[in-house]
Amino acid sequence: MADNADLARRLHEAWNERNFDEMAEATAPDATITIVGSGDTFEGIEGSHAYNTMWADGFPDGKVTVDRVIASGDYVVVEFTGRGTHTGTLATSMGDIPATGRSMTLQLCDVMEFKNGKVQSQKTYFDTGSMMAQLGLTADQMASQQ
Repeated sequence: MADNADLARRLHEAWNERNFDEMAEATAPDATITIVGSGDTFEGIEGSHAYNTMWADGFPDGKVTVDRVIASGDYVVVEFTGRGTHTGTLATSMGDIPATGRSMTLQLCDVMEFKNGKVQSQKTYFDTGSMMAQLGLTADQMASQQ
């Protein structure tokens, strides 16, 4: 059986492969994925699928590179870089963001908790201001879309 750090690395590789079924299977039925900046929460196996497809729909060519993994017991912290071109609609709690055609590079961090070899919780941290600036969007533009 893989240790938690290896499993966390594998799940980030699976995202690059768009293997969302593998990612969902590695998620506990009562797991939560939280985007810390917005408070958006995705629950369970279906939530895992929704969270991952949301990003892939917005950035069809998107890829992540794992920069650092730090593990302690049931917890794993993964620092990673996400790159992609915003050529699809990105669904957010503030409304859909239509494709801008702009490239983006984000530094992200997942804090993951594992129980019995499955993701129990994941908190994702990234700079939404940097994301919006790279996409050429302002707060006024987002408000006018609602």
